[in-house]
Amino acid sequence: MKYSEARPGRIFVIRLEDGEVVHEAIEKFARDQDIRAAALIVLGGADRGSTFVVGPAAGRSTPIIPMEHVLRNVHEVCGTGTLFPDDEGNPILHMHMACGRQTATVTGCIRTGVKVWHVMEIILFELLGSTGRRPVDFETGFKLLIP
Repeated sequence: MKYSEARPGRIFVIRLEDGEVVHEAIEKFARDQDIRAAALIVLGGADRGSTFVVGPAAGRSTPIIPMEHVLRNVHEVCGTGTLFPDDEGNPILHMHMACGRQTATVTGCIRTGVKVWHVMEIILFELLGSTGRRPVDFETGFKLLIP
């Protein structure tokens, strides 16, 4: 386990609009508001055509080949995530959503492009004093959190 300490900062109530791409909108908001680190919760609707990473194709094998899932219709969503800077200081959102429609649910990482269906509500909790960052991990290719 690795950890660091942070303290609460500002809290933002955000409404994303129809058609916005979630990670792009949140990362831009973080740049505009000078937010270095945050925790987020989200709920709303994901539009058809939204794409999720739903796991590696083959467990612990290398190279890691991500599997993608594309929503074929509108889904209700709830999710949570974190935001920390990469090596260049760019805010990088890591968020997972559970997306349901009728009796089926798919859960995955939104980094490949989730589009808002009409509205998505986000509460962003800024974390002050955090040393967290997301440098590239050359073994996995991921931008992994270093607290």
